[in-house]
Amino acid sequence: MIALDTNILTRFYTDDPADREARKQRRIAESFMAGQQALFLPKTVALELVWVLRAVYDFSREQVISALDHLLGLAQVRVEDREAVEAALFAYRQGIDFADALHLASSANCAEFVTFDDGFAKRAARLALQPTVRAP
Repeated sequence: MIALDTNILTRFYTDDPADREARKQRRIAESFMAGQQALFLPKTVALELVWVLRAVYDFSREQVISALDHLLGLAQVRVEDREAVEAALFAYRQGIDFADALHLASSANCAEFVTFDDGFAKRAARLALQPTVRAP
């Protein structure tokens, strides 16, 4: 099994035809993704990938969702804490920030999630996400 870093996935999901090194890296990334070798996706890499695609490459929410759907659907990809990553993606589809959603999903065994982010707490309550999100 080979663990994937964010930059491999970034090169796979983005196109920078003017950058010679980026084109070379994309071909390498494509070979990993198209191969039969088992690939490991740490949930922190999924988190960073969302941030990079949004902040650096200006991907829309829909484009990020499409990339994550594709990645999670690849048979050779093993996801760390898949249940939490899928729950985070579900919440992200509903308008919750992916980082917040992943932190919350990773806290599933806790009684509540405490934050100073009132907006997150209200959105999570509206969606009945668990554990309960509370802003003191």
